[in-house]
Amino acid sequence: MPQADIQTLCADLQKVWYEQIPLSAAMEVTVSSFEDDVLTVAADLAPNINLHGTGFAGSLYAINALCGWSMVHLQMQLRGLEGSIVLADARMHYAKPVKERIVSVCDFGEQVAAFERLEETRKTRFTLTASICANGEPAATFEGDYAVLLPRTNL
Repeated sequence: MPQADIQTLCADLQKVWYEQIPLSAAMEVTVSSFEDDVLTVAADLAPNINLHGTGFAGSLYAINALCGWSMVHLQMQLRGLEGSIVLADARMHYAKPVKERIVSVCDFGEQVAAFERLEETRKTRFTLTASICANGEPAATFEGDYAVLLPRTNL
């Protein structure tokens, strides 16, 4: 897909966040990049800080969860699919404090089987990992199961 189309998809995604997920605007989350099935989103530390001067655990969780949800959203858009995407289950591991700009990265990986299930049953789950690093080391790692349900009119 041409870079201009990817930029439009990312701009549209950010608009969806700010209009339909108001917390994302308050947290000042932005799309940094989306290429080769890797999505990077970021937010300044200031609106996401805790009383210790580090990233608030709830913000780290929310940014990682949003990164994973957004990856599924973008993959659906690339395939011309519209459906409901919800976070069905999640696990978070906090390894160290974040004292810098919060950057979450999600790699879509190999999801052929999930898309095959989606075509067959109109529903599936994508298990994705999104990670935030601090000083180049993992600080907050999120694994989420995103359930997708297509309406009867797709496929």
